Amino acid sequence: MFSVLLPTHNRPDVLPFAIRSVLNQTLQDFELLIVGDGCTDNTSEVVSTFVDPRIRWFDLPKAPNFGYANRNLALRSARGKYIAFMAHDDLWLPDHLELLHRQVSQPGVEIAYSRPLWVIPLGMIAPGIFNLEHAPTLKSFLAQERNGIPAGCVVHRRECFAKYGYWDDTLPACGDLDMWARIIEGGGRNNFAYLPEPTCLHFRANWHTDSYMVIHKLNIWKRLHAHEGLLPTQLKVAVENGVTEQEAVWREMSANPQDWSKLLRSGIRQALDQRVAQANELTEALLTIRDELTEDELTHFNNHWGVMLPA
Repeated sequence: MFSVLLPTHNRPDVLPFAIRSVLNQTLQDFELLIVGDGCTDNTSEVVSTFVDPRIRWFDLPKAPNFGYANRNLALRSARGKYIAFMAHDDLWLPDHLELLHRQVSQPGVEIAYSRPLWVIPLGMIAPGIFNLEHAPTLKSFLAQERNGIPAGCVVHRRECFAKYGYWDDTLPACGDLDMWARIIEGGGRNNFAYLPEPTCLHFRANWHTDSYMVIHKLNIWKRLHAHEGLLPTQLKVAVENGVTEQEAVWREMSANPQDWSKLLRSGIRQALDQRVAQANELTEALLTIRDELTEDELTHFNNHWGVMLPA
């Protein structure tokens, strides 16, 4: 049913947990294509500890940039009806493939994605908000101006490669955004499905800087996490010294995957509903202030706040 692409480069500390979260899926009809992009450490030994006939290991020399050429080599041998993408430092909830299969197998749907969960160091979980059903968001996405969808949240039909091409291995970065945008644009902008249920935990790559937090608007969630009681307790995982965030989260998840996922999703719904309620109160207060302004004050006010308020 699925070919799961998992590219990796020198992250043997977290790769085992990504692999386990794939092997632990409720939908078990898949092959796992692990693509080593010029690994110079013990990644090969780590992969060899997993004895599963569905795993195919591609130990390849380093390709330019993010190794898109190596991904294409593996993808050209993919046998699944659908393609799923896994990052070596991310984790899937156990029903990731099952839930996204329901989306991508619908008539007319070629690509589907779920709501991402961003893991802010250390162990703080925040919901992503990036809905392509919102016209301005879709427009900026297709213009490749911004992207809030980690690749691990995405699945698409394998036939998309024949229709829209493989990954552009000439790009220095953002090959995932380019690939998804080509599929959606090529399909007339109505061939995608969005699953608001979260299915993937996306961790900050070890080479990212703090600007990553600003781009994805995660600083507000970090500040909310800093105040006890503002967010549900299930949105924070304790991370011990010397343990990666991925291992800490995997320990909690794997003890009881279904119940842990259910509690996590309940916490996400509570957090989002709380934020909407707070936004409603803020909007009401701003509208009250606007009604009492002079004409000159109103001009200044609208320049600053008008974009978020009704006319």
